[in-house]
Amino acid sequence: MPRRSAADVADSRASAVSAAVDLASVEGLEGITIGRLAGELSMSKSGLIGRFGDKEALQRAVLQAAIERFTDAVWRPASAAEPGLARLEAIVDAWIAHLRSGVFRGGCFVTTASVEYDARPGPLHDDVAAAVRRWLGVLTAEAQHARDAGDLPPDRDPADVAFELHSLASGGSVAGRLLGDDAALDRTRAAMRRALGLLP
Repeated sequence: MPRRSAADVADSRASAVSAAVDLASVEGLEGITIGRLAGELSMSKSGLIGRFGDKEALQRAVLQAAIERFTDAVWRPASAAEPGLARLEAIVDAWIAHLRSGVFRGGCFVTTASVEYDARPGPLHDDVAAAVRRWLGVLTAEAQHARDAGDLPPDRDPADVAFELHSLASGGSVAGRLLGDDAALDRTRAAMRRALGLLP
């Protein structure tokens, strides 16, 4: 039987990660196991282990892929806007559109992972924390640009702006999914805009 090419192996690994992201968005990263995913993909466990090594490596690959989806949906479109307030406004709009779109069946992936691993030490906790810190850093930098340009009050702490935007988006995602609140994202967008001093 001919050996599979490196490209074939990479493609099958990417397909496995993509399927695992969709599953983990609903069931959490701890719900992802080699056996469960092998069954979903009609693959052998040994074949899947050969692509990832172990459960933790699979989970970390899934988290990274989910972060890439978020980056593609939110940061890359907004990055074309002018730094500062215009970019923050574009981020808010892209963020809400991302949450509405159902890219993740379970809502905001990082919010789910944050709750899952906030009190559970280990590499996944560290990966999730690092991802959140990076995003807060992006938001803080844009808020700093906005303050320097005079678009935010001089006493407005850029880190507070970042924290508020992140908290509102996480809360809005949870309210929409958990409570079935169809208006949650509309309220979230309005609150995020108010945090930036913009009209809802």
